[in-house]
Amino acid sequence: MPAKGLPILRLAELVVGEEADIFALLYLKEELKTKDGKTYHKVGFRDATRELAFPVWNDSPHGEECRKSWQVGAFYKIRGTLRETNFGPQLDLRKVRETIPADAADGFDPDTFRPQSRFDPATMFDELCALAEARITNLPLRRLTLHLLSTHRAELLTLPAATRNHHAFSGGFLEHVLSVVKNAVFFADRYADYYPELTPPLDKDLVVAGAILHDIGKLRELEWQPEGPAYTPAGSLIGHVLQGRDMVREAAAELARAAASSEDEERPEPPDPETLLRLEHIIVSHQRLPEWGAPKPPMTPEALLVHYADDLDAKMNMVVGALAEDKTPGHTTSKKNVLMQQFYRGKR
Repeated sequence: MPAKGLPILRLAELVVGEEADIFALLYLKEELKTKDGKTYHKVGFRDATRELAFPVWNDSPHGEECRKSWQVGAFYKIRGTLRETNFGPQLDLRKVRETIPADAADGFDPDTFRPQSRFDPATMFDELCALAEARITNLPLRRLTLHLLSTHRAELLTLPAATRNHHAFSGGFLEHVLSVVKNAVFFADRYADYYPELTPPLDKDLVVAGAILHDIGKLRELEWQPEGPAYTPAGSLIGHVLQGRDMVREAAAELARAAASSEDEERPEPPDPETLLRLEHIIVSHQRLPEWGAPKPPMTPEALLVHYADDLDAKMNMVVGALAEDKTPGHTTSKKNVLMQQFYRGKR
């Protein structure tokens, strides 16, 4: 499909009435029928920031090809024109083909089709590891934390924090967790100084390690699908809370085996049983309420601080999203947001 004389645009850049070439991911293909029994396919194409869904009629120039060849999850190069219709914006298709390696020369990169964090994932990962190094003085606990991070670095760089509601984009896990850790560091320093008489003393190492690892089970709970972040079977049946506890236990057992077989004085000892128990409690209680997925409420000061550090960051992201996305006229948003309440946006 030559592109002579036509711009190659992102789907998000298309202007009504303009013909262009675009690269897009097919995220939806459904065979449907009209009330009169006419068969068609509803298809959806998207990039990182925009999606368009529209009908492809079986008797149209692309109907047979769509029915036989188009695959959800595949990338396509499309020549078409954006039209405004009574059913919303739709694409008039002229040419459609699956992408080929040579399209990279025209800017095609499949990694750019997911919504992205505005921060660099590799930089966030390095900062998270640096916080663990600087703020966890308990050596076995620090090793356990860094072991889990380093083992899963590649997956963490693209992992979302959720399927929707907050940080549901590539790099969202790191953006959320890094922010939670910074909240938790502040809270730990604040309350350790404020309550010096606390017995036992507030364990700032546990607060930081718990904040870093509170959502680690999302590595097994979430995956990327063509339509966006989705639950794995284990995510649907078990969830990230218990799987996070499992991952911490598995990593501790792995370090214990390594220590048992090593003659090195610096062998990687796991945390002691009490520390490990309190870390597991932070993970299983960080959601706080049973209806939010927590089997236990926070029962230690460290777990309470991690819960509120986590909850604050998630809620702030939801508020920012509600204020940015709501189009209701007036001084306040509607209640049609994840928090189901109005927010004041100020006089206009």
